[in-house]
Amino acid sequence: MSTGQTLDQESRFDILQNDEGEILIIMNSFAGGPENPRFIYDGGETALLYRTKEKAVVFRKIPQDARLPLKSVASMLIVEVENEDVAREYTVPVRLVKDIKAYIK
Repeated sequence: MSTGQTLDQESRFDILQNDEGEILIIMNSFAGGPENPRFIYDGGETALLYRTKEKAVVFRKIPQDARLPLKSVASMLIVEVENEDVAREYTVPVRLVKDIKAYIK
């Protein structure tokens, strides 16, 4: 993680998978749109979404049944909601790493 980056913890999120195996994560909205977003994951209970160079979001307590599907996709759709409305949606690449703790300091 680069110096000066803001790390937010996302406490409310849903992970959904359709019949084709595509993944969708629904989460709370953040100010500003994403810039070169990417999802970092090691297969465990924690993941990291880099929204911009300055902001990353930590997902903790990923359900057991969502872990293998998350490791099995090259990209996913992120939907940010605000007051029950879709604020924005975007596709992010999934990057598998050996240990997510190396990215969360």
